[in-house]
Amino acid sequence: MAIVAIISVSNCTRIPENNDPVIGIWSRMDVSQLDESSQEAVRQEWIFNDVYLGRYHRYENNTLVVKTDFNWEIQDGVYTINYPGTEMLSHEVVRKDHTAGEVLADSQNNILAFRE
Repeated sequence: MAIVAIISVSNCTRIPENNDPVIGIWSRMDVSQLDESSQEAVRQEWIFNDVYLGRYHRYENNTLVVKTDFNWEIQDGVYTINYPGTEMLSHEVVRKDHTAGEVLADSQNNILAFRE
């Protein structure tokens, strides 16, 4: 009877598999010309995992300046990305096909990130 109870409990505690297509690495690179001889490169990176969490990195000229966790959810095809414990604003984006590949874009079609 104990074996049946253990098997029953272990079957009820399985985490459902999450195959959402956003899972993976998304990034964006922006380069700004500061003056005639120098420029600034900013790379942002979002790593989405299957338990609705992720890691955000921001690099300025190849130096890591921000590293924080985020959580995400999807409702009606809209992904909401929240950065708890930071002053960073939430993002609401949709996954789209673009000439440059798959992107995350906001409601005004501004691209947040490209799939790597």
